[in-house]
Amino acid sequence: MRSQNVRLIYVTPGHQFPLGATMSLARRLELLEWAKKSGAMIFEDDYDSEYRYSGRPIPALQGLDNRESVLYAGSFSKVLFPALRLGYVVVPAGLVHYFEAMQSLTVRHVPVLEQLVLTDFITEGHFARHVRRMREVYAERLSVLLEEARFRLAGLLEISSVEAGLQTAAWLCGGIDAESAAVAAAKRNVDVTPLNRYGHGTLAREGLQLGFAALDVKEIRRGVRELTRALATT
Repeated sequence: MRSQNVRLIYVTPGHQFPLGATMSLARRLELLEWAKKSGAMIFEDDYDSEYRYSGRPIPALQGLDNRESVLYAGSFSKVLFPALRLGYVVVPAGLVHYFEAMQSLTVRHVPVLEQLVLTDFITEGHFARHVRRMREVYAERLSVLLEEARFRLAGLLEISSVEAGLQTAAWLCGGIDAESAAVAAAKRNVDVTPLNRYGHGTLAREGLQLGFAALDVKEIRRGVRELTRALATT
């Protein structure tokens, strides 16, 4: 990694968006070593790592850092519900006063009531129980998606392995164009996003982003059936 003139690097190691990869422990340690040598900071966005379905949990960069080089941020919007516009950031002790000053200048209406309710929700154990319950629900939905895809989408779409998160990447087969696939799917009331919308230039392979957490099992089965028909005519 080239470190010249780099002051800050942004990463989503728990579940990279949009491809969904999880950064290995070796890569996390390598990144921390780079930050140490370059004097740069790392911004770790841990936006949905609570929902992990396979493998052993990997420590956050912030938990591995012993040189105060990581800014760790998270949000309750995905883990609870989108309308709860609450997030948090864990900063090195030496930067706390800078963040306090920045917040005093940029945030005029702090959602005090929501924070107090959420504090009780966490301290009384409801948050941990919610995460465990929803992890089981989402794991079931993911399992159904993978099962249906293997049965119906073979030769049309290959879904990447999923370790965590609320969506996954899938790669189109047979030269199918992602934008055309998304249009055909939308006509059948199936919402997918071409992966090329998240990058610059041409991808080596056309792909789609598929969400599964917001849909029940019945709707996932219907979605895969309709997506199969859409891709077969693209």
